[in-house]
Amino acid sequence: MLLDNLTFHPIYSQLSLPVKHRFPIEKYQGIYDALIARGVQPDRFVTPEPISVEYLKRFYDHAYVDALISGQLDYQAMRRIGFPWSEQLIIRSLTAVGGTILTAKQALKHGVALNLTGGYHHAGADYGSGFCLFNDLYLAAQTMLEEPGIDRILIIDLDVHQGDGTALLAQQDEQIITLSVHGEKNFPHRKQQSDMDFPLPKGTGDNDYLNVVDEALLLALRTYTPDAVIYDAGVDIHEHDDLGHLNITTQGVLLRDKMVLSACRQRKLPVVCVIGGGYQRDIAALVAVHLQLFRAAGVIDTD
Repeated sequence: MLLDNLTFHPIYSQLSLPVKHRFPIEKYQGIYDALIARGVQPDRFVTPEPISVEYLKRFYDHAYVDALISGQLDYQAMRRIGFPWSEQLIIRSLTAVGGTILTAKQALKHGVALNLTGGYHHAGADYGSGFCLFNDLYLAAQTMLEEPGIDRILIIDLDVHQGDGTALLAQQDEQIITLSVHGEKNFPHRKQQSDMDFPLPKGTGDNDYLNVVDEALLLALRTYTPDAVIYDAGVDIHEHDDLGHLNITTQGVLLRDKMVLSACRQRKLPVVCVIGGGYQRDIAALVAVHLQLFRAAGVIDTD
């Protein structure tokens, strides 16, 4: 029987953006197409529904949610998000967040599950930022905590940008532990306090990076003994990423993802994977880097 542990909706890549906009919206469909081309069966994918506004309001500021969804959020707040407002943006974002929550449920069922989007870690309770409208990682953690036997979640954020919104949301929540390994001199300019932060200097290469990730991972798992993990596998650490400023090879990305998933597997921890950031303008090259997560998870073979 094939596992239905992959989450995708075509709407992930259906967003009209201005010419030369920085966000590579096509990459999500590109990842799906690449997986299908490599023999992944379409019935392995589950299709998410948009998250309800009522559920969002359980955790996020009501005025922010209403203003953003209705298109009444002020210019500066939308500029901080980085997208022009459209109804399409809202539906897409609600569906993407719904996708991560569905992936969390599939991870509890199968042990590992992967969303072909996600990682909206800059959004806080009453604001969006850095292409993130609603923080799906925090919502997925809250969803998992509702399940019996799940009392503590570790969010492992290896995107090159610190998960500042997640850190802020979970700061007073002892059940959600935040770990961030990120570029020290990168967005956001003002960092927040995660439970564990590992800032890296510009130009960090594979060996130093993997040593830090290994140390951070083992320390977090030993210190906090979580019941489940949410993994933001951002690939903007890559040497060819336009916004990353680190020097990690494609092989380094694969080894990192294998390290995280292996550590979770050894401890029998359910792990929810989202693909996170990646900002090469060459979509095919960007997709090739994102595919390392699916290789590490055994979805496709390692070339």
